[in-house]
Amino acid sequence: MRYGYWLPVFGGWLRNVENEQMEASWDYVRYLAMRSETLGFDLTLIAELNLNDIKGAGAPALDAWSTAAALAAVTRRLELMVAVRPTFHEPALFARQAANIDRISGGRLSLNVVSAWWADEARQYGIAFDRHDDRYRRTAEWLEVVDGLWHHERFTFTGQYYRTEEAVVEPKPLSRPRPTIYAGGESEAAKTMIAARCDAYVMHGDPPDRIGPKVTDMQQRRAQAGQAPMTYGMAAYVILRETEREAREELQRITNVHEYAAGYHNYQQWLANTKLEQQVSLEDYSVSNRGLRAGLVGTHEQVAERIDAFRRAGIDLLLLQCSPQVEEMDRFASTIIASERPHGSGAWAIGQPRAPVSSENAAQ
Repeated sequence: MRYGYWLPVFGGWLRNVENEQMEASWDYVRYLAMRSETLGFDLTLIAELNLNDIKGAGAPALDAWSTAAALAAVTRRLELMVAVRPTFHEPALFARQAANIDRISGGRLSLNVVSAWWADEARQYGIAFDRHDDRYRRTAEWLEVVDGLWHHERFTFTGQYYRTEEAVVEPKPLSRPRPTIYAGGESEAAKTMIAARCDAYVMHGDPPDRIGPKVTDMQQRRAQAGQAPMTYGMAAYVILRETEREAREELQRITNVHEYAAGYHNYQQWLANTKLEQQVSLEDYSVSNRGLRAGLVGTHEQVAERIDAFRRAGIDLLLLQCSPQVEEMDRFASTIIASERPHGSGAWAIGQPRAPVSSENAAQ
């Protein structure tokens, strides 16, 4: 199993806890990324939204791609999976920028292609907001342009949404055959597009008995599209404690959500502009991407057993959220990762990065 985590570009993951001690700042995310390498984490996912989906639209949120470029220069091993929404990036220009960041990182860039869902954000920034299935048609065309520019000396394309004429991207990305392209979605339009054009499928959290059939379905779609096998990832929120009682107490604390929470309106827009296979509860809303449905809540033994069930269901990568992030990642690395990789990473090494001083503390 590979272990990744969501970089806290929104200042945390809990919609009902105002201050999680995870400041949305460059100092904090740099510290976290550098430390995660020593702990044995494989990947960080950098979400892309111009408005803060977790703490409320007016709260601070870090820009994904400038943050990724900076992290590429200060990390050495960590894969940087950066979200990209086609409506916010012209594909020819994006192909150049991404190729450059991939080279800065030494070939560690990957993409999480997301078809935008937030209508208010698009309106505020003057960006087109397509209907649901049109978003995936746009995404398919966008990927064709980006991939063409990465593979050809000059690339000409004329489509419904984009066009290029003898466009050049040099130097090309270091990653071969290209930076890995991850994508997720539960609608028919999403799964058809992903099976044909992407390299990995990422899912919202669910129990293993629901994840297994999803993996099987995408494997069949992939084979029908005549493409090589994919890899499979899943979002999950983790609560790891010495006792089951302590874990359940923490679960109760973070799911005490009310409809007046700062990000509740954003959540309603997400529901309105996506096509999900299941109804989403207010408890699911407390953390993003249905992470609690994965069931990674309990003791080391219970969480390890659950992870093994996901491995048998076909999952290759877990994309973890936790809070407060540094403390929870330390706990996860010293138990789960260390038990799986006893001779590798998993302990915080000498020379670790120093914890940042928050702007609030610095002002005192």
